[in-house]
Amino acid sequence: MNNPKQIIQDIAHRPWGLPQGVWAYYQEWNRSLFLHWKIPTDILQSFIPHRLILDTFDKESWVSVVAFTMENVRPRGLPPFSPISDFHELNLRTYVTTDGKPGVYFLHISAHKQFSAWVAKRLSGLPYEKSEIHRTLNDGIHTYALFNRKQRIALKAEFTLKDGIRTKSALDSWLTERYCLYLDRGNKLIRYEIHHSEWKLYHIDLQKFIIDPSVLSTINPGLRNLPLVGKPDMMNYSEGVKVLAWSRRL
Repeated sequence: MNNPKQIIQDIAHRPWGLPQGVWAYYQEWNRSLFLHWKIPTDILQSFIPHRLILDTFDKESWVSVVAFTMENVRPRGLPPFSPISDFHELNLRTYVTTDGKPGVYFLHISAHKQFSAWVAKRLSGLPYEKSEIHRTLNDGIHTYALFNRKQRIALKAEFTLKDGIRTKSALDSWLTERYCLYLDRGNKLIRYEIHHSEWKLYHIDLQKFIIDPSVLSTINPGLRNLPLVGKPDMMNYSEGVKVLAWSRRL
């Protein structure tokens, strides 16, 4: 489903209608690894702008690492340019809501290409930074690793795929089916609305896993007080989705 006209017709799974107006950007979030942790609400609340409400599931708050490869990013009416539009990304996000539209709030975003990170940050305002990101697939073993500038491992996951999830749990959907993201810009709250088909998730077998909060904090000092330790409470993989994104809304 690479045709935007086909993507925009697949709407039965959306929690609200499509945004008004025409979409502005096409992008693909491919080979996506989801790692989810429960975080105490009172700790996580300090990371959230006061204009947003921290969203919870059964009164529990969550933070997720989503690692994927961004591909074929392009403005409407223009072709992609691979040196900029294709790059590995890792984002750290939590879950918020306002005006009846639950979405995500990014605590940090890493991209492995300097110019791609600069362009994405300049155009969107989102907290993109350049980091070393490596990913491989050998003999069915996926490896995804994030390093700081001194090549110390901040996060590394080695995993293999299990069976696909035919029916997602309510929590699976709550964590993945989010159709907007929020950005706090001083005295303004900005919403970006997006659309894609429903995520198809796979269970994974996590064979090796390292996360070092002290190294994460050298990538972004603001993460120093976030207790992101131990193996994830939930984890999944998806081959990805094709995404349409609309211009920012205040």
